[in-house]
Amino acid sequence: MSPQRRQRLLKAFVSAIVVSGLIAINAPTIVSAARDALHDYRINSQGFKEVHGHWSMLNVPKDMRVNAIHAALLRTGKVLIIAGSGNNRKQFDAGEFKTLLWDPATDKFKFVHTPSDMFCAGHVFLPDGKVLIAGGTRRYEKLAADITHAAGVVTIKDESPDGGSHTLAKGTKLHTADGRSFHVTKQVVVKPAAKRIAADGSTTVTASSVEVWVEADRAGKASVVNKPTQFTIEGARQSKDQLYGYSQSLTRTKQDYWGDDKSYLFDPATEKYERVDNMTLARWYPTLVGLKDGRVLAVSGLDDFGRMIQGDNEIYDPATKQWTAQPQLKRTFPTYPSLFLMPSGKLFYTGSNSGYGSASVGRHPGIWDLNDNSFEKVPGLRDPRQTETSGSVLLPPAQDQRYMIAGGGGIGESKQTTDRTDIIDLNAAKPHFKPGPDLEKPVRYPNMVITPDDKVVITGGSTGYRGKGNSDVLLCHLYDPKSNALTKMAEPAVGRDYHSEALLLPDGRVITMGSDPLFSDAKDTVPGKFEQRIEIYSPPYLFQGNRPQISAGPEVVKRGDTVWFGTPDARGIKTARLVRPSAVTHVTDVEQRSIKLDYIPNGDGIDVTIPSSQGLLPAGWYMLFVTDANGAPSQAHWVQVK
Repeated sequence: MSPQRRQRLLKAFVSAIVVSGLIAINAPTIVSAARDALHDYRINSQGFKEVHGHWSMLNVPKDMRVNAIHAALLRTGKVLIIAGSGNNRKQFDAGEFKTLLWDPATDKFKFVHTPSDMFCAGHVFLPDGKVLIAGGTRRYEKLAADITHAAGVVTIKDESPDGGSHTLAKGTKLHTADGRSFHVTKQVVVKPAAKRIAADGSTTVTASSVEVWVEADRAGKASVVNKPTQFTIEGARQSKDQLYGYSQSLTRTKQDYWGDDKSYLFDPATEKYERVDNMTLARWYPTLVGLKDGRVLAVSGLDDFGRMIQGDNEIYDPATKQWTAQPQLKRTFPTYPSLFLMPSGKLFYTGSNSGYGSASVGRHPGIWDLNDNSFEKVPGLRDPRQTETSGSVLLPPAQDQRYMIAGGGGIGESKQTTDRTDIIDLNAAKPHFKPGPDLEKPVRYPNMVITPDDKVVITGGSTGYRGKGNSDVLLCHLYDPKSNALTKMAEPAVGRDYHSEALLLPDGRVITMGSDPLFSDAKDTVPGKFEQRIEIYSPPYLFQGNRPQISAGPEVVKRGDTVWFGTPDARGIKTARLVRPSAVTHVTDVEQRSIKLDYIPNGDGIDVTIPSSQGLLPAGWYMLFVTDANGAPSQAHWVQVK
């Protein structure tokens, strides 16, 4: 062998050793890349989509991304995404409140001027399609570690009817008998006592009262008031027995979020907010639920000083744009209770809620009759103490009056989490929860979205409170009420826990957004970051070939009428549904419902009969879907039910 050939063989041998070494060193990376490529190929294949559906990321420009706290599908097909201050104290202090509009038809985004902090408000659709948003944030919470001065609520009372009103300016001093001094943090007006002269000449005087927040002038625990105490008011014109302050306690404990009393209408036509009447009480974390006559009931929440509202509820009348207190409807629920309108006009409380409230009062599911304020508890719910942060839905079709509660956890930051789904049939002689199929994992914050083919998408959530322990669950299931079965679908790429939402779009897709984990690592050492990416799920029915169409039909229908809708697929239509659009926050969506429609083919269309029940089909805008034999839905045709 020549020296030249021997040298070439030696070089080749050395090169082979080097290449072999590189392959050995990088084998895990190469294998991982190959595995990822195979996974991407699989989930994007037509066959996989036809069975499991498909997830895709919405391209949101960086300068248009927000912390999605609330979401509502408008009658224009656009999605209203309300952030408010977005659980960001700096934005709150700067008065930076945001609302984003997204048009799925064009993928265009637009900011809307947001007049106040609607963070953690309540919202509901009115019969005309406008969105009523009520409550929100007046002040952010303060943790005990940050509180240096004793503070709390003082009730100012005026026992005299003769001195006129008194204005206590911001900074007005209040003093205790032992010399401790406090100051008023906001101006307040104290009305005189009410004087009533009876027919027999006798006089009755009722003291007036108003609450005000005060803080101690001196830091430290020496100013803490831990027993009922009376205060004199510096500069008062009246004696200390006529005009005075009173408080049960002033402490340095944690101060919760303060609710706001503002309410607005969002008009899909003008894409602007309109200020309407203030609520009778400030509310943070309230539920708004539409009643069968078109009015709206507001329940629960934290008040203007961060206290749990103890059963004081109120009603908004769209005709007058006014709120009125409802003292006859005294009933206490935890915050964001899931209350659903029944055909009878009663409200069904599934037990789902989102946090604040008593550990025992108002947590049991039942039927609330607004005519006499009675509440009939329903039995059978498994894991009854794990309804906080659970999901609830009126299963399709709404005529069946079957409700599902899914997942949830113990109160507050409890480590308890359940995989339970339970179902109740309110049409039964004796309604009773029965077990449904267990979720694949225990989960808090599951979003539940009705689809046009009478199924429910269940996705998102975490096993831990606010995703603690890096516990987001990247799962999606489809629940079929007919078979009472859960089927695993394609997995999302983005985790969703606290402050997340999901809703059905007019084209049959499901949008998911939001998520506000406390931490971003498994050891809970790195602060979490609000998830601003938006992901869209396309169910399997969107990959079944051609979809049916609705080519013509009215925009306004009346209950009880039979109306014609054009469709070239009339003979192949298998179902027709009116689906009410979602208004969702904190996994609470009491708006969505799917109503079964009777129909018969008529030429190049179908004659559809609109149900007559106000409680089943409350006035408002709906998406009309028809489906074919494969369950594939049409693009929605918007109709207003009157």
